[in-house]
Amino acid sequence: MKKIMITFVAAALFSLSAWAEDARLRAGHPDEYTVKKGDTLWDISATFLSKPWKWPEIWHANPQIDNPHLIYPGDLIRLVYVDGQPRLISERTLKLSGGDAKLSPSIRVQQNDEAITAIPLDKINSFLSHSKIVDSVSVLEAAPYLVAGPQKRIVVGAGDSAYARGKFVDDLTNYGVYRKGEAYFDPSTKELLGVQALGVGSVNIRSLEGDIATVDVTRANEEIRIGDRLLPGEERAMESIFYPSSPENEIKGTIIAVEGGVSMVGKFNVVMVNKGERDALKVGNVLAIYKKGEVVSDRVSGGKVTLPDERAGLMMVFRTFNKMSYALVLEADRQLAVGDKALNP
Repeated sequence: MKKIMITFVAAALFSLSAWAEDARLRAGHPDEYTVKKGDTLWDISATFLSKPWKWPEIWHANPQIDNPHLIYPGDLIRLVYVDGQPRLISERTLKLSGGDAKLSPSIRVQQNDEAITAIPLDKINSFLSHSKIVDSVSVLEAAPYLVAGPQKRIVVGAGDSAYARGKFVDDLTNYGVYRKGEAYFDPSTKELLGVQALGVGSVNIRSLEGDIATVDVTRANEEIRIGDRLLPGEERAMESIFYPSSPENEIKGTIIAVEGGVSMVGKFNVVMVNKGERDALKVGNVLAIYKKGEVVSDRVSGGKVTLPDERAGLMMVFRTFNKMSYALVLEADRQLAVGDKALNP
């Protein structure tokens, strides 16, 4: 019997250690945490877990709360055990002057846009709505273009009318206005990964005669110029919840560019990675950033030796294209740079 009990305990400890190896509760983690305005899902995950992207694996949907996957300021996140396994649950609360009062979901009404976001959306907003990657410059060159403004003006803005020329999609009236940006190449194969189309505004077609369209400018992020290209408008809902996950396939990528054209990378920088949908990379995938090992002199044996690559940060993919992706740096232990590796976490 004693041997049986020892075997049982050993098996239980092995099971818990296997779980801990996978989910890894952070040392010194709290048992509960009250959500504050400005928090993100990543922040809260990092409070409990050493691997924040493991959040979905231990999140426990509370049936007492309508849509428990939305978390609001004032909610209480508790670490509990369900069937012997650690789980995080949310308790809907409201801070009152006289203390904490738990409220029934039936009498607490909040808009979804009040829920906390997974990552800071203000850092990526323009890349979600105002920028895209096309496969080649020929996509832009074949697109309709602005040919004239009112009274022969060469610059137009929101509220103006203008004229565009080209082949338009039947029954489509909403177009984004784009300007050619940087072309991105794979650092190893030199393959063209895509060309950035910088969104500068949007227009609606008022009328069409032959290949000339009269358009109304509905939005302008900056001055819209003659020659800017028109691409079909995207009905993209603003993502507020990115479910963090590990890539399904092995990823061996590289940071090929940084927002703003600089070479150094820090926390909350947007970076471009040379892996995309064809590599099975998905929105929400987390990638570890590795700096290339330094080459140093071996003072004992002589010669040069290359040190192992060092993990230096984490990033989450928030938009994917065919051959490349946009990602937001969420953790940076040191200064990162273009050319650093992007690998499975």
